[in-house]
Amino acid sequence: MDIFALLRDAFPTVRIVPDFSFARHTTLGCGGHAAACAYPPDAQALEAIVAYLERRGIPHCFLGVGANVLASDGDFDGVVVKFSAMDRISRDGETVIAEAGVTGRKLMDFARGCGIGGMEFLAGIPTSVGGATVMNAGVRDAHLGDLVERVIGVAHGKLRIFSRAACNFSEKSSVFQQKIAVACVVLRGAAMPPEEIAQNEAAFRARRAGLPKGRSAGCIFVNPPGLSAGQLIDACGLKGRRIGGAFVSPQHANFILSDGASAEDVASLIALVRRNVFDKTGILLREEIRRLP
Repeated sequence: MDIFALLRDAFPTVRIVPDFSFARHTTLGCGGHAAACAYPPDAQALEAIVAYLERRGIPHCFLGVGANVLASDGDFDGVVVKFSAMDRISRDGETVIAEAGVTGRKLMDFARGCGIGGMEFLAGIPTSVGGATVMNAGVRDAHLGDLVERVIGVAHGKLRIFSRAACNFSEKSSVFQQKIAVACVVLRGAAMPPEEIAQNEAAFRARRAGLPKGRSAGCIFVNPPGLSAGQLIDACGLKGRRIGGAFVSPQHANFILSDGASAEDVASLIALVRRNVFDKTGILLREEIRRLP
């Protein structure tokens, strides 16, 4: 089955590309290729594409900016649905309406220009609105789910409106991790002078300045309640531990960096770290990153 040709013929007005490279579109820089990638321009196209893929039984996965994922090395005989063409943003009073492909930087720039505060904690986090919603992205004292009023998503091939309660937000988790595509998010901020917003952004960015540089997927594990995953890993003597081209950052133990790593290198190191921490502490760390496809 030529998946690329099928999609191209079924959706002639949608950008469809063949032989999509996960390595080129993820911050870890590893992973194989997918048969095709679709770039829906709006929620209606997203609905139609997902419904088509589900109806025909074609495997598919969703991808934002690729900053919090680990794609497998093997080729994927399926479709990546990428949201970068869905990047419209608007406001209604102190409410921001942003499509899934809007980047975190674009969201903050727009909100600051409108004098809408509350989103500054995203400063320095590589993400899109869709990805941030799926992961309930944030920092210790603020998460995107705190701002969400409602989400328009595609579930089982149909557009649906999710109330904040229906999003089921928790620590680095949401209902959208159950293969539900985020199309658009409505976020409520608060009126704030742009200069104060800029100061808050700078403060959050400064807090992230000491994080490891290089190819990574950000923090690998969710912090257990009241604890730090990085400190647990460090206490187990795992800083610097390496498998192939993947190694635990000597700077922050909850980061795994890639030095030409394969996805298998990263996955093996994740398993080693989890096993060691559990053996020595009895705590089973939960992955924060998403596995693709």
